[in-house]
Amino acid sequence: MTRETASQHRPTPVLFHRAWAIALIACLTIVAAAAFAAMPGILIDPLHTEYQWSRGSISVAASVNMILYGVIAPFAAALMDRFGIRRIALVALSTIVVGALLTTVMTEVWQLTLYWGVLIGAGTGSLSMTFAATIAGHWFVKRRGLVIGALTGSSAFGQLVFLPALAWIVDHQGWRPALVTLSLTAGTMIVLIALILRDHPADVGQRPYGATAFVEKPRTDEGAARRTVGVLYRSVRSRGFWLLAGAFAVCGATTNGIMWTHFVPAAQDEGMAVTAAASLVSMIGVFALVGTVLSGWLTDRFDPRLLLVGYYAGRGLLLAALPALLGPDAGPAIVSWVVVFGLLDVATVPPTILLCRRVFGADGAIVFGWVNAVHQVGAGAMAAFGGFTRDATGDYGPVWLLAAALCGVAAVAAFRVGRTGEGSADDRTERSDAPSEPAEA
Repeated sequence: MTRETASQHRPTPVLFHRAWAIALIACLTIVAAAAFAAMPGILIDPLHTEYQWSRGSISVAASVNMILYGVIAPFAAALMDRFGIRRIALVALSTIVVGALLTTVMTEVWQLTLYWGVLIGAGTGSLSMTFAATIAGHWFVKRRGLVIGALTGSSAFGQLVFLPALAWIVDHQGWRPALVTLSLTAGTMIVLIALILRDHPADVGQRPYGATAFVEKPRTDEGAARRTVGVLYRSVRSRGFWLLAGAFAVCGATTNGIMWTHFVPAAQDEGMAVTAAASLVSMIGVFALVGTVLSGWLTDRFDPRLLLVGYYAGRGLLLAALPALLGPDAGPAIVSWVVVFGLLDVATVPPTILLCRRVFGADGAIVFGWVNAVHQVGAGAMAAFGGFTRDATGDYGPVWLLAAALCGVAAVAAFRVGRTGEGSADDRTERSDAPSEPAEA
């Protein structure tokens, strides 16, 4: 290689690469969006008290929110390709603000479903893991995995940061000031995104972080949405898809669907203060971040199927034991339970992503988007079931036991991935022909 050629591939020295500022803004955006995901658990009792709406009807709004959160994500990725990350993020946050403010003036339960379920569900779903993956893919060559992990973990961190404060506001000032606080947070992110976030390094004349050459901004792929649907059509014919999606649906049902929505009201039923219960949920978020990083490290070294079996089996045992541990005080037993549950909470994500890649090759990322959509369907179904069960029986006990049993089913499904000849012949041919990923610098 000549000196002239080498100089063309040598990165221009930059004291501070803009990619890190972009990653920080993306992280703060995900944190703000995640705060809305933690809110239904502390809204159920205040709304039930003020409006006399049933817990089941309130949970329907949370259910719609979770389902739409998952379904919108694959299409949000296509829209970011078509119109740009910055525009879609601004529209998503604006939709969240409108939905939250309208919720403060609602008078009918169907309005809660429309404002919280549809508007906020669509907005937060557009700022989920696909948003993180798109940012990392555009702006980073080196440290891409680290950035994806950090952005994914920031969702749990957002619940950690906001949940105790929101619970305190609801307890002392009411639920409407809590929603106004979240709206102001999302509005602040709108300003920061407008000022700092850009779609691609080429927009500011930089290379992606770690790249050895300038990368042109890719042309808009107007067929991205069509490809997203096409991948779904092909993957649903594979048994592997249904095993992965079924197990991940249980993951959603036993985390977002039951813990984030019903743990706080269930603890209140046992006499625990709302602030103490919310603090326990936020602790789950702390250890979920630790568990996700540890799970990623383990996934590089052990069979991801066996990791999922262990995660789901352990979660099932914890859920079966929870009714005996909940009481008026947050003592050592329930705190220990929260720590272990937190370590298992999001630990299922890295092995599930890797299995999607192994089973579906180059389409693995899009397949995971759809698997994650099923995760949210499971979460939404359990959120609604938990509310109606509480209304019918006056107790959450049957909900915890059903969740524990479902974890056993998920453990079996995870073990069978890759052992049942799943996938059509076309699927297997496509996987064998898929190009290997280039090694990162």
